[in-house]
Amino acid sequence: MSDAPVQETAGPIRFPITRTCPFAIPETYERLREEEPVSRVEMSDGRHAWMLTRHADVRAALVDPRLGSDRSDPGYPSISSGGKSAFAHFAPFMISLDGPAHSAARSPVISEFSMRRVNTLRPRIQEIVDEAIDKILELPRPVDLVQHLALIVPRLVITERIGASPDYLERFYALAAGMLQRSTTGEERDAIAREMRANMDRLVAEKEADPGDDLLSREIARQRAETGDVDRPGLASLAQLLLLAGHESTSEMISLGIATLLTHPEQLARMVADPSRTPAVIEELLRYFSVVEIGMGRVATEDVELGGVRIKAGEGVIASNVAANHDPRAFPDPDVFDPDRDARQHVAQGYGPHQCLGRNLARVELQTVFDTLFRRIPGLRLAVGVEELPFKYDALVHGLRELPVTW
Repeated sequence: MSDAPVQETAGPIRFPITRTCPFAIPETYERLREEEPVSRVEMSDGRHAWMLTRHADVRAALVDPRLGSDRSDPGYPSISSGGKSAFAHFAPFMISLDGPAHSAARSPVISEFSMRRVNTLRPRIQEIVDEAIDKILELPRPVDLVQHLALIVPRLVITERIGASPDYLERFYALAAGMLQRSTTGEERDAIAREMRANMDRLVAEKEADPGDDLLSREIARQRAETGDVDRPGLASLAQLLLLAGHESTSEMISLGIATLLTHPEQLARMVADPSRTPAVIEELLRYFSVVEIGMGRVATEDVELGGVRIKAGEGVIASNVAANHDPRAFPDPDVFDPDRDARQHVAQGYGPHQCLGRNLARVELQTVFDTLFRRIPGLRLAVGVEELPFKYDALVHGLRELPVTW
């Protein structure tokens, strides 16, 4: 794309590596995977970490108990400026815990995101999608599907799941947008984290005073029954994690998925004619884009060998899902969007103990949006050329700023 930034190649390789094309991964990943699959990269704070770029190495790392997830560890790879100080405002997040501590934090809420529980949410998700499309059909064209669909559906679904009122939406996601910009300074990120923590403390207090039929209320009741007390800092961290993780990646996948299908009309026509194909389309989209590059850092808790390289205790490791999902050893012709392939071994949502808690919910949201949108607006098309679409090259999660369409 003509307005995409150019990734520097001279000097040390810096991470995150900027994408220069929305539908292809940076050449740096390809080169490293073939020449130096376990390579040194420089993080935003000047420290170095090891980056894994082969699918087999990434999956092995994500299940290795010698690689920890503690984001407060000095060796943990800092993805963005001020990242560690921002985390300090919260009790340890579930994604920062390992072993028994991680199981203790994850086990009480895992049933909230089981396929069985998610299936009970399908009617409500369908209502949210239909209501959004009803409004879209009333708007003057072209319509921006980022603002009027991709942002709306995941936000409403996850806020209803945890019991947050609409009052939290606008401010929380404005703060989240700032947190996920690569250009945000350490001081700005720290201030954002402080305000987010204050908001989450207020939310937990409100659920204690006025419980409802939602995840936070059930967690408060469970903790009171089991211990006689409520872990308010822990619940604030849980709410923060779910609101952020349960929205951003799914939102970006909705807009990127729509754009991709509109530029692959044959695949779109096959999906519309046979909705049983939609799950395979979703798996391929998840693999193809791998929008989240920032959640698969680790730190070695003891010496470990990966891909033939000895990594010392205390050194940081980045398991690159972007590179792994485009490894031709695992996915032939990886740069081709091909829903006929079996993409289920992708690591777009992690792998192993820390695999995305909300992956079932995300898939149902994506399936509902794609099946409903293209059925209800069969003449949908891009209102601008694909080369004019504003992609998020400067964000920590890949996506689109706008998706103007007409019909």
